[in-house]
This record gives sequence, C-alpha cells and structure tokens, in this order.
Amino acid sequence: MAVGEPVHPDRLRERVEAHIREHELIPPGGEVVALVSGGADSTCLHHVLGALGYRVSALHVNHGLRGEESEQDARFCREQLGAEVVEAPVPELPTEDALRKLRYSFAADRLRATGHTASDQVETVLYRLVSSGGAKGIKPKREDGVVRPLLTLWRDETEAYCRAEGIAFRSDSSNAATARGLIRDEILPLLRRLHPGAEQNLLRLAEQRPTKLDELLASSAGSRRLDLGQGLTAVREYDRVWLEQTPVALDGSVRWGPWRIESSLAGLKVRSWRPGDRLAGRRKKIQDVFVDAKIPRSEREAWPLVVRGSEVVAVPGLIEHPAVSATREDL
Repeated sequence: MAVGEPVHPDRLRERVEAHIREHELIPPGGEVVALVSGGADSTCLHHVLGALGYRVSALHVNHGLRGEESEQDARFCREQLGAEVVEAPVPELPTEDALRKLRYSFAADRLRATGHTASDQVETVLYRLVSSGGAKGIKPKREDGVVRPLLTLWRDETEAYCRAEGIAFRSDSSNAATARGLIRDEILPLLRRLHPGAEQNLLRLAEQRPTKLDELLASSAGSRRLDLGQGLTAVREYDRVWLEQTPVALDGSVRWGPWRIESSLAGLKVRSWRPGDRLAGRRKKIQDVFVDAKIPRSEREAWPLVVRGSEVVAVPGLIEHPAVSATREDL
C-alpha cells in the first residue's frame, strides 16, 4: 500500500480473515487475547478481530521503561481497549528478546495474538540476513500458540485503518533507538532507492512459500502430476516419485527417447505409461502388456504410449496401429 492511499476497512478485514483461515490461527468465533501496546498495529488487531466476530480481550504488559510515557500507554490500553494491564519487572538485561519472552510468559494458558505486520516481517528478515546469514521470517503461529493475524498487512495499512475507523492509537518514542528503528528509518529508505520492490522481495524471501514441487514431494497420499516445464513432468503415486517426459502432440513425427514415432492421424499424443492405462476398446491393461512382453519395471515408466484422450491406441514395439509407425533407433 502506498503512503496516503485510502484503506477500505471491509476489504482489509477480509484479508485478515483469509489469512486466519488459511493458517488456522483462531477457531471460527473463538476466544483470543490480543497483546496490545497501544500502537496502531495492536490497536488495529484488537478492533479487526472484534469486527470479525472473534471473542477478543486485550492484555497490556507494562515494563515501565519509559517512565510517564509507559504509564500513559498502559492507561490508554486499559481505558480505550479494556485491556488487563500487567506490571512486569524489567529483566536484568532488558534486551528486545528478553522483553519479548517476558511479555509472552503471560496468559500462556490462552490463545494470544500479536499485531506483527508485513513491515515487521521485512525488518525481521533483513536483520537476520545481516546478523546471522539466515532469512527466517516471523511465523504465522509460534510453537507456544501465539498467532499473528496481521502478517498480510503493512504498517501503513494498520494506521490508515485506525484513522478510517476513528480509532486513536499511541506512538512509541523509543522505536527509533532500536535495531528495528534503524532498519525502518535509515536502511529501508535506501533499499527503496536501490529498487522500488525491495520490501516486496524481502517479504517473499521471508515467507519462503513451498513450491508445488515441494508439496508434491512432501505428501505420500494419493496421486499427483506436476508439469515442471522444459518437457518434464513430476509424478507421485503414493510413496513413489519419478520424472517423465510431458505429453506431446503427435503432429507428424515425434522423438521420444530412442523412439521415432510418426502418424498422419489427428488428435494423437505421445506420453508415458500411467497406472490404470488400458488398450482402446479392450479391457487389457498396459501393465499386463509390459508383463507379457517381459519389459523390466525400470523401463516401463519411460516407455512411450500413443493415446487419443484417455485411450491407448498403440504401444511402440509391442502393440501396433495401422496408422502409427514407430522405430527404435538405438537397436
């Protein structure tokens, strides 16, 4: 979202709901505790979840690190968001990580949600890239059950949503002094000058979405085929995976491995064998054709079939068709 671009609250809520359902973050109509700071992100989170019909309450953890400003944040969360305010002693070493662990230690018996956005995701992956060489992003759901319903929204959108809905929010003056503040205020503007799509590209890296091939390899249920391009198809049959040539139209002549296949008939294709294939007009399975001809199992999945639709009209070298000729050029 471009700065200053108007936000449509209904559409924004639809995006949040789609993200929640995709990752099963909150049961439909379920209870959830919004961990709020009073800033635009968590204030938006609290309002959106309530508008979507979730039974949402609020919890604010007050570390008191900024004196009167911290007290004002706590008062805002209590009075404006109805939040339960917990006074938390500051750890001996008040690092960002230590403070986060302390905040997450409260209400651990309940489902909790934080207001992390796509902007936080980009800042996180950029920090981890330069500090550890990794690109691990923020998870939609942590192992301890903390969920992040706003990861598809940008920070500008949460602020615009609050303004559109007439909701007040607080600004944290300490943000500029943190590593996130440095990334947000100095590094990201330079990266945008380098390339206008910098943040979107970093977000894509953070999400590390599995490819269709990843999903095919990860599952062992049922059967799937995936066209990989460049003439290859990945095939999974339960716990077996193999590569085969992608079906090609038999337009005059086709080379398939060692085979040269020709036909003047229209509508024919050449492809690999698939379990369950049968000869056109006959009940005999192609698997039985291979068994009768003593074709080794290792060769069957690469053996060409000439098909019309789902029917096998010829098996080169084994079952002939008067309008199809096939020669094996390595013999």
